Amino acid sequence: QVQVLESGGGLVQAGGSLRLSCVVRGNTFSINNMGWYRQAPGKQRELVVSITKEGNTNYADYVKGRFTISRDNAENTISLQMNSLKPEDTAVYLCYAVTYRLNWGQGTQVTVSS
Repeated sequence: QVQVLESGGGLVQAGGSLRLSCVVRGNTFSINNMGWYRQAPGKQRELVVSITKEGNTNYADYVKGRFTISRDNAENTISLQMNSLKPEDTAVYLCYAVTYRLNWGQGTQVTVSS
């Protein structure tokens, strides 16, 4: 059994910053890729960034240069530093962790006001 727990969302003005965190608990010995998706109202879920165990990253074009992901394999955590936030970044951000299956967190709301 694996639990994926996010924290750190909130309300921020455009141009501001937020930091999201995600911890995986439970049967964590087989965690492979981790990362973040987001879903805005009325839109499809989209990949924000992924990171492998080795630290290789894959960013969506719309966050390159603004968002930075980091990973601590010993603690089974990832963090997402989000800078220069825009109103279009408003969404529920969902952390995921791949073991023998894809495990999702509940999501954390990020709201960027103009």
